[in-house]
Amino acid sequence: MFNKRTRIKDLLANESLSSGVIVMGWVRTFRNNQFIALNDGSTNNNLQVVAELGKFKESILKRITTGAALKVSGEMISSLGKGQKIELKANSIEILGDSDAEKYPLQPKKHSLEFLREIAHLRFRTNTFASVFRVRHTLAFAVHKFFNDKGFVYLHTPIITASDAEGAGEMFHVTNFDLTHPAKNEDGSINYKEDFFGKATNLTVSGQLEGELAAMALADVYTFGPTFRAENSNTARHLAEFWMIEPEMAFYDLEDNANLAEEFIKYIISYALENNKEDLEFLSQRLAEEEKQKPQQERSEMGLIEKLEFVINNNFERLTYTEAVQILKESNHNKKKKFQYLIEEWGVDLQSEHERYLVEKHFKKPVILIDYPKQIKAFYMRQNDDGKTVAAMDILAPGIGEIVGGSQREERLDKLTERMNEMHVSTEELDWYLDTRRFGSVPHAGFGLGFERVVQFVTGMTNIRDVIPFPRTPKSAEF
Repeated sequence: MFNKRTRIKDLLANESLSSGVIVMGWVRTFRNNQFIALNDGSTNNNLQVVAELGKFKESILKRITTGAALKVSGEMISSLGKGQKIELKANSIEILGDSDAEKYPLQPKKHSLEFLREIAHLRFRTNTFASVFRVRHTLAFAVHKFFNDKGFVYLHTPIITASDAEGAGEMFHVTNFDLTHPAKNEDGSINYKEDFFGKATNLTVSGQLEGELAAMALADVYTFGPTFRAENSNTARHLAEFWMIEPEMAFYDLEDNANLAEEFIKYIISYALENNKEDLEFLSQRLAEEEKQKPQQERSEMGLIEKLEFVINNNFERLTYTEAVQILKESNHNKKKKFQYLIEEWGVDLQSEHERYLVEKHFKKPVILIDYPKQIKAFYMRQNDDGKTVAAMDILAPGIGEIVGGSQREERLDKLTERMNEMHVSTEELDWYLDTRRFGSVPHAGFGLGFERVVQFVTGMTNIRDVIPFPRTPKSAEF
């Protein structure tokens, strides 16, 4: 059997001395024609392989270059050199894949994140991105474990849909028309009846509405899949394709919803700390070095791991939108006009700078804001008795602002249809959605969590493009 290998992570963890060991990996460095630093992706730590002088042909040694793939068999021995307790004394070395050292883009030196984004197909081979994507895997696994252990049903909602759950209008259209000659009506408009699905369709912006349908029968469901926004936004916070986690729960009110979201965030962060300690320590050190380049007033007060443990060990601050606006309005930041968007009156949509002020400057912990003005929120959110606000909630996190958005859903048919008409949302097109309110409606709630925002928070990466393998942004769809 070819793949009878031991992972480098396991070898380094066990520190056992044994013979007949086979490892496979990629060369990071080759020193003095004798010492090979080999990495197989299971850990950032390299295994030192010793090619005894005079034992291997020159033709083999010449091919041991940075990036080359090797299969090495030999025995684990105690290391006399600094930096490792054990090393592999090679008995045989097989070159699985050559790498032209002069053309290989990842030389043994520090590369900027901007440069690495241009070679996203190779950036997995760096320590930073290997750590980020191992942590991303752990967080994804923790998402499923959390909901599975609570008895939730994992629902696959459609990627192609005819509805716009958010009312955002910024969608990618799906068609099989010949775009140079699409079918048209007599008035020149597109005749979607001739299209593949017989109507206008788009890539999903949310699985929420479909999630609600299932929650009305299965009680507790969640989705975890790709969502798409055609926002022409070239920022460190936006992607055109990203992953969303959206639970929907029957028999839940806004408080139940907030409690679940807080428990969920704490759980997945704890899971990453337990299972990716080595990677998070590396990323914490990387972030500390990055922080040193910033002016003193812009530096974080806590290190990465300290911040994650702080989130786990403290209750999130809870307050209403109205209370938050009052805090912001009276803040020195607002009075001295340090906000780009000044807070002058109740009803404004809070920007990222306001959210981060509340979290990082005022409360210095994650914040759950509830009861937003209804005019800035979606049609499906439950209207409060004051006639001005809805039972919405956002969870704000240090460094990135909003990480969760959710609400108690409007379960009353008359109130929902009235609100849809006010907001010019077609009750006819969403008649299937209204059926959930006609037949056995119950109080229910749910939230959406942008997965990349969580990965950003846990890894300390400041650009969202660095926490998804192949970022999709305006004018960029490489690889």
